[in-house]
Amino acid sequence: MPDKDYYQTLGVSKGASKEEVKKAYRKLAMKYHPDHAKGDKSAEEKFKHISEAYAVLSDDEKRKQYDTYGSAGFQQRFSQEDIFRGFDFSEILREFGLGGSSSSRGRGSGMRFSFGSRPPFDFHGQHTQENQAKGQDLIYELPLTPLEVATGTTKRISFHHGRETRNLTVKIPKGMISGKKLRLTGKGEPSPFGGASGDLFIQSKVMEDPMFSVDGYDLSMNWEIRLSEALLGTTLSIPTLEKKSLTLTVPPGTRHKTRMRLAGHGLPHMKGSGKGDLYVNLLVNTPKKLTTQQKKLVEELAKSGL
Repeated sequence: MPDKDYYQTLGVSKGASKEEVKKAYRKLAMKYHPDHAKGDKSAEEKFKHISEAYAVLSDDEKRKQYDTYGSAGFQQRFSQEDIFRGFDFSEILREFGLGGSSSSRGRGSGMRFSFGSRPPFDFHGQHTQENQAKGQDLIYELPLTPLEVATGTTKRISFHHGRETRNLTVKIPKGMISGKKLRLTGKGEPSPFGGASGDLFIQSKVMEDPMFSVDGYDLSMNWEIRLSEALLGTTLSIPTLEKKSLTLTVPPGTRHKTRMRLAGHGLPHMKGSGKGDLYVNLLVNTPKKLTTQQKKLVEELAKSGL
């Protein structure tokens, strides 16, 4: 995002008084307002830039933030909606004689422009009623454990809403794997133009688990078996996220890093029925040291051709 020098845009010094800022804006507004700059296609863009600069420098708090953090820092903290919140175009343009009276509505009454995501204005400073934009949507990233994804949970969340801190209790359904969103209608930013409030989206991010790895709705885990179990086969008791046990039959001759599937024992789907799978990665534990007895037995196996 390019830096915006609001002082340079209005042609005033950084120490300019509010009256000097207002005077500079009035002069430029008279020049670039489309009712005055007919035929100049660049006038609309220039008018938007000077209006944004004036909205910031005419407001003590916004100007202080701009002077403190500079252009880049200010733009990170203030959206277009924040910049123009409380900025009454209708009153300002009427004061400058640029619209709002019945005698001037014939000129440019069909002309409109918009400030970024703000709804269109006509050139008499009025928001068009058919374009009352709703407020900005918010996204809250919520960390969840695999167990919370498997069973569902209730979370208490806190988030910044403008200059306020809001607290909400949210019921999280089963199956909210990473990237899934829960929409809370009307819990986002209020519309600065009288429209509906934006929405709040709760977006899940599944945390790491000491035993289970998560891949979408599937779970995987590592499980060590002895060399003798790999050779002869065995039956394992595999724990689930919910602390239940599943029986897994390991066939004789199983190799190191064999992946076995327990169908339908992964995470539940968020919508509809069904579950992912649980994969068990079998790791054959080959001992680095053998006891005397173990060594003799292995030597006997070697003699037998194994």
